[in-house]
Amino acid sequence: MSKFNRVALIGRPGHQQVSETIARLTEYLRDAGLEVWIEDQLAELGGFSEFRHCALEHIGQKVDLAVVVGGDGSLLGASRALARFDTPVLGINRGSLGFLTDIRPSEALEKVGQALLGEFTEEMRSLNSVEVIRADQVIASATALNDVVLHKGQSARMLGFDLCIDDQFVYSSRSDGLIVSTPTGSTAYSLSAGGPIMHPRLEALVVVPMFPHTLNARPIVVPANCVISVTVTEKHQALPQVSCDGQTHISLLLGDQIIIRQSDERLTLLHPPGYSYYEVCRSKLQWGGRIEPQQDNE
Repeated sequence: MSKFNRVALIGRPGHQQVSETIARLTEYLRDAGLEVWIEDQLAELGGFSEFRHCALEHIGQKVDLAVVVGGDGSLLGASRALARFDTPVLGINRGSLGFLTDIRPSEALEKVGQALLGEFTEEMRSLNSVEVIRADQVIASATALNDVVLHKGQSARMLGFDLCIDDQFVYSSRSDGLIVSTPTGSTAYSLSAGGPIMHPRLEALVVVPMFPHTLNARPIVVPANCVISVTVTEKHQALPQVSCDGQTHISLLLGDQIIIRQSDERLTLLHPPGYSYYEVCRSKLQWGGRIEPQQDNE
C-alpha cells in the first residue's frame, strides 16, 4: 500500500528532458491509482493540462508528496513554497550538479516506487528568513534554503556595511558583499567564497565575506538561533541588493537594515535507500576515493 496518495510533479516548463521524465512519472503514478497534481506553468506549457494543477505557492497543501524534476535550482524554488506546508520533497536530477536532486533519471521510476512504499531516508533541512527594514518599517521579506547574499549589484565598487550578531557589533567591512548560509547552502556559493562545508544536520549558520578589503576577514560559524543584522553604511551609485537563493532580489538604500535568522519552517527532503551525504560530496566535489592497499610482490 502506498504511503502517499496525492503526488505533485514540479519542473521547469519548456525543458524537453524534464518533460520526458514528467510524462513517464504521470503514467506510472496514474497506473498506481494515485492522485497526480502538476504545477500550473508546467501543466500549461508542458502539455499536462489534463491533470489536476495548481500554483506552486499552494500546491503543497493539495498533496502529501512533491517530486521535483530538474536541477538544484528547481528544487530551491519549490522548497520555499513546499516548506510552508511541511510537504516532503523528492528530487530527480535533470540539472548539472545535483546536491539536492540526487536521483538519476534512469532510476526515477524505481526510486519513486520505493518512496511510495515508505523506503526512503528522511532529512530535515533548515531555512533562513530575511527581513529588510527601512525607516523602522519592514519593506520586504523572504526565505532561503541555501543562502542570503548581500551584494553590490551592478557596480564595480565595493560595498560598505556593518555586521552585528545578537545585537553585538562584529565588524565594519568594505567588500563585494556577505553570504549568510545554511548548512544546505554551505556546498554552494558559500563554498566558492571560501566558506566551510557544514553537515546538513548541524544547527548553525556561516557568515562568509566576499572579497573583503582586508586580509584578516574570515568566515564565522555561529549558532542557528543567532540574529544577524547587516546595515548598509555607504551610499552606492548602483543599488546594492540582497538575494535569497539567487532567485529573490531586493534592492537596498543607504541605511537599510537586513535581519537574518533561522526560519521556523523546515524542508523535509527525502533520499533513496542507501543515501550518504559523504558519498554525494565525494562524487560532486571530486574528492579522492578509497585507496586500495598495495600488494606486496615479494
